[in-house]
Amino acid sequence: MRTIANKSEDAALNTANIVLGAILFLAPWVAEFGSGNYAAMNAWICGAAIAIVAMLAINQTYDWEEGVTLALGLWTAAAPWVLGFAHVQNAMWTHLAVGLLVAAMAGAELWRLYHAPEARSV
Repeated sequence: MRTIANKSEDAALNTANIVLGAILFLAPWVAEFGSGNYAAMNAWICGAAIAIVAMLAINQTYDWEEGVTLALGLWTAAAPWVLGFAHVQNAMWTHLAVGLLVAAMAGAELWRLYHAPEARSV
C-alpha cells in the first residue's frame, strides 16, 4: 500500500470530489430524472460513495482510496449504458460528466502516489 501526505492541491482535488459526489447525489431532484429508478438509485449510491471516500482522503491519501474512487468514476460514467438509462438525457450527461471528472482526478492522484518522490510504502 502506498501513501502520501496531502498538500493544498490534494485537498482541493478531494474537496472537488466531495462537491461532485454531492452534485451526483442531488441530481435526481435537481435535474428531475426521477426517483426509484436505476438512474436515481445509481446517483444516490455513487454520489454518497464518492463523497465519503473523498472525505477519508482529505488529510492522507492511500492508493486504495484512489483505486476505489477511480472505479466509482468509471462505473458512474458507464452506468447509463450498463443500466439502460442512456435515453434519459439529463441523467446520462450528469453521470457521464461527473464520472469522467472523478476518474480523471483519481487517475492523477494514483499516478502521483506511484511516481512522486515524497510517496512511500506503508
